[in-house]
Order: sequence, then C-alpha cells, then structure tokens
Amino acid sequence: MERIVLHSDLNNFYASAEATKDPSLKNIPIAVAGDVEARHGIVLAKNQLAKARGVKTGEALWQAKLKCPDITFVPPDFELYSRLSAEVRRIYYRYTDLIEPFGMDECWLDVTGSAYLFCPHIKDAAEAGRYIADEIRECVKRETGLTVSVGVSFNKTFAKLASDMKKPDATTVVSRENFKDTAWRLPVSDLLFVGPKTTAKLTRYGISTIGRLAEADEDFLRLLLGKNGVSLKQTASGLDTAPVMRAYEMPRVKSIGNGTTAPRDLITDEDVKIVLYALCESVSARLREQKLLCRTVCVGIRDSHLFSYERQCGLTRPDRTANALFAAAFRLIKSNRPTTGGIRSLSVRATGLCDDTREQISLFPEDDMPCDREQLEGIIDELRRKHGADVVKRGIMFADKRLTDTDFGIDREVMYE
Repeated sequence: MERIVLHSDLNNFYASAEATKDPSLKNIPIAVAGDVEARHGIVLAKNQLAKARGVKTGEALWQAKLKCPDITFVPPDFELYSRLSAEVRRIYYRYTDLIEPFGMDECWLDVTGSAYLFCPHIKDAAEAGRYIADEIRECVKRETGLTVSVGVSFNKTFAKLASDMKKPDATTVVSRENFKDTAWRLPVSDLLFVGPKTTAKLTRYGISTIGRLAEADEDFLRLLLGKNGVSLKQTASGLDTAPVMRAYEMPRVKSIGNGTTAPRDLITDEDVKIVLYALCESVSARLREQKLLCRTVCVGIRDSHLFSYERQCGLTRPDRTANALFAAAFRLIKSNRPTTGGIRSLSVRATGLCDDTREQISLFPEDDMPCDREQLEGIIDELRRKHGADVVKRGIMFADKRLTDTDFGIDREVMYE
C-alpha cells in the first residue's frame, strides 16, 4: 500500500480550549489576547465567530474591537493548552507511534502500517487514510470537545496543505491521482515554507500558483532562490520524501531563545539589565535542559519607533551560564543601542550549539570558574522547578518590579533544523 500521511490541525485551538473551560464562550465571538498594560495587547488567537467578523491574529485589541464591538477578550491559559494538546496526542498514539509535532496544535502522523490494523477491508491508501482521519476527528471531538481538520496525502507537504483546505472539522484528501487538480491550482503562498518574501519573488516572475512552481525551470529557480528554489520545485511536484519522525526522535536543536516586549521602554542600563538577566536565565536553563552549550549569542532589539534589528557575537569558549550569556548580550546592546528613544522589545538567542559532553577542558585553572557557576545555576534551576520561578531572584530584579512581572517562559522558543 502507498504511504499514508495525515496532518491534524486543531481548529482555533486556543479559543476553543477556552470554551471547554467556560462553555458560555462557545457561541460568542472571543479572542485570546495579551495584557494591554504590559504592552502585549494584541490578538493571539480568535474563534470562528470573531474570524468571520474580520478579526485577525496579531492585530491590536482596539482594531479587533472596531471590527467586532461585542468581542470578548480572555487572557491566555498556557497550562490548559498544554494539557489539552497532550490529551489529543494520546488519542493519536492509539493509531500510530509515528507522530511528529508541528507546534502545539498540529501534528503529522504516518499511519501506513496502521491501516492494515484499523481498516483491513480498504485496499486504497487514500480511502484508508480518510477512514482513520474520520475516526480520529470523532474521538477528539467526543473526548476533548475540540474539533480537528485532517489532511490525508502521500507526503507531509500535501497532507499539511490538505488540512488547510477545508475547516473546521473536516477531512480532505490530496492523493497521488488528484494532487495536480487540487493542489496545483492553489496560491504558491499556501505551500509549506513559502513565506511572504519568497512569494513576492516568485509572483514577480509569474509563478503565482503551486502548479506553476512545479513546472518552472529548475535553473531559473536556482538562480532566483538558490538551492531552496530547487527544493520547493520538488515539493510542489509531489516529490517530498521526508519521513514522519517519532515524537521522541526530535531533530537537532538549532537555536534556543527568548524575547519579550517590556511594559515600558528600557531607557537606562539598569532597565536593560533587569530584563536581560531574566531572558538570559531563561535561555541558560533551557540549554541545560537540552544538555547543550552555545558558541554564539544573538540579541534582537526593537526600538520605540518599532524598528527592529539583530546583532551577534561569538563566545571565547562554548558556554551556557546566564552570566556568560548576559555579558555577551549586554556588550552587544551597549554598542548597538537605538540612537533615539528606548528599547521596546528585547530578545536573546543562543546559536552555534554543541553537545555538552564535547566541552574542551582549558589549560588554565582560572578558566574553570564556569564549572562552579554551572553547578550553582543547575541548583537554582532545580529550586525553581520545585518551588516556582520566584523562589530565587537576583537582587537587581527588585529594582523595578514592573519590568520583571512578565512571564519570561511564555515567549521562549526552540528552533529545530
């Protein structure tokens, strides 16, 4: 039987999750929104009713209110989202162990082997995939109250594309027999990993649909987009052969970072240090969690005029202590501060990652100090895990409580290759 890949996408996940907690939110337009006072006042997610009124993710709350005056804003509950996401994945595990997460609300599933167990009477791969997808949708709805759209195809790219084609609560099949009729007519921007800049470049040369991308000249695409252009052509042509990885076979971590928008502009060095230490501690703890060291520190700055830029520098040796990350990041900020106004948003990212078992031993005793700091910070990590993030705090954090009220765990990200 041909390969069967599913892509599951929980519909309006964050807003729907809130409705499972408070059923009164089910039939009214709602948006999960950030804290206006902390300058995180944007729409993080919305339900179908708000979407129908034109509310968009990422827009300011006042803009959403203009479009939908009766909209209800609710704060995010990340514990709830994590719990529901785990419940849904437990349902997926009934059908296969080949489950690859794509964010909290999306997953790929390879059910090629499972088809013989769950629907041995169906010999056609596409129809077997549809049968299992429909079963999964019903189980998710019955056991969690959430709805899921599932795409069925012979590879990951078209399965993802199919799940986006019909929402909410639907199964869509893009098979090897029909992918040219279904996928090729769609805008090229619908293809996975084709972002706005790539879309603009392709559209400029008349490549506006997935079909035109598949039929475009390979040498031209290589000239326009480099090797990524050739890869996108193969993907559009149905030649994606990437496997669905098991959940415990995660890809290699490429970078670990964290960022935040401060509740007020950071003007002085003291302001910057308060937020920067919190970010560096978060990144440092995640590096230890992943058993990684970093060679490079990257700082992202957005000024009060909303102009954004990044700067990076290398470390003298691989490290992950908060002090080392802070020292490098603060040097970067000092030499690259906005010329006017303050800093609105700040991020820290650790790149050039390597396994902590490969750390090179120094010839000089004074360089062994990071080991002592590493041990101390590891103990602090454990205390925070057991007793909460506020059980141990640097003295500087008490200088301005408003700047440290942000949950610095929410926005942190791990990028995979």
